[in-house]
Amino acid sequence: MLSSDFANLASEAQRMLDFGADWLHMDIMALCPKSYNWCSSYRESKKTHSVMLQILAYLDCHLMVTNPLDYVEPLGKAGASGFTFHVEVSKVMPIVDFVDNWQELVEKIKSKGMKPGVALKPGTPIEEVYPLLEGHNPVEMVLVMTVEPGFGGQKFMLETMDKVRALRKKYPSLDIEVDGGLGPSTIDAAASAGANCIVAGSSMFGAPEPAQVIKLLRKSVEEAQQ
Repeated sequence: MLSSDFANLASEAQRMLDFGADWLHMDIMALCPKSYNWCSSYRESKKTHSVMLQILAYLDCHLMVTNPLDYVEPLGKAGASGFTFHVEVSKVMPIVDFVDNWQELVEKIKSKGMKPGVALKPGTPIEEVYPLLEGHNPVEMVLVMTVEPGFGGQKFMLETMDKVRALRKKYPSLDIEVDGGLGPSTIDAAASAGANCIVAGSSMFGAPEPAQVIKLLRKSVEEAQQ
């Protein structure tokens, strides 16, 4: 939804669902340029809450914030379906605190009926997410960023597919999401590497026929899984 018309967020969301989208991917950023944060003051935004509650869809929320725990309660109330936080949060707090707190975070996410996931930026080694997948209360999805987070329209970084391949080999049944620069020209690389959840923004909202783009992306993933 980062590439949508923010002045008509509800209708844009419904339009993509009508075209065949399975999920709506919502980027939530603490600090971002221009108006790219679709809910820049999430906890204070009654308008954003009402938009989420009006849309019957899987709302896949990607939090690029340093305090994800603060967002669990409001996102749960707003109707979020998935809650994905960044593993890089560990860099801004003592590592012991992060190891203790991420399990508490996952438990709270699940208690609100949301699916917990962890994301990592292109420069972050994939090994950093393994502890979150192997604990007694693991996350249920890994989001591999294929561009630097912050704004849409960036070029797909092919080298990030090595992380997807490593994850798929190690965790055959894991949901692996890729985000950034995905479209008709890059979907085969992501699908063949093992990604099964595809985030597409600019290539979708800028397409003359978004339904055809969705159909193409889904076909590539389904064929790769077979």
